[in-house]
Amino acid sequence: MNGGAADAENNKNGDIGLELRKFHLVKKGIRAFAVAETFNKFDKRSTLAGVVMRRDMIVDGLVFGTATTEGNDSTENILSMFKSLNRNDVNCIMLNGLVISMFNIIDGKKLMHETQLPIIALTFHDSEGLGNSIREHFPLDAEKKLLQYANLGERDRVTLKTGKSVFIRHWGLTLKNAIMVLDSFTLQGSIPEPIRIAKLAARAGAKK
Repeated sequence: MNGGAADAENNKNGDIGLELRKFHLVKKGIRAFAVAETFNKFDKRSTLAGVVMRRDMIVDGLVFGTATTEGNDSTENILSMFKSLNRNDVNCIMLNGLVISMFNIIDGKKLMHETQLPIIALTFHDSEGLGNSIREHFPLDAEKKLLQYANLGERDRVTLKTGKSVFIRHWGLTLKNAIMVLDSFTLQGSIPEPIRIAKLAARAGAKK
């Protein structure tokens, strides 16, 4: 990707000059903060887990939080989780999806601006979008959710070094570098290790 194309892509994704800030992909010490959730459809709140993992797969941070099912607090709660760690050595944030907890929609661009870190959000299945599902779930008040969802933008389908495909949205770094980050944290299959461990932690935390 040439410089002009990279700049255009960064602008498309709301970049504010964050590309590769403190972000040397060849270093083993780069760290990702990954967030995943678990919930039961009858729960009023979901359990969120955030994991800090180094590129050499060592976990050196863990935090828990919650999000309201059908609510609008996921972005602020993830920000609170991250800030509570008081870390200045994290290089990027990975999210296991942006639409969590029964349509509690995470604002990736806001996370980027508030943390000054690149954001990569992953999903693992192709779909035609969630617009109809949102309308069905919020028949009297769908417009706000639909606007939040539309503001996420389109997903990019990418193939990891393992040969598996995932769908990503990204802010603050180019698509090429987003793929490099995911590859550096993926040992097998399609799930990067920080996300995998965060999912396990969320499930364990929810059982307490």
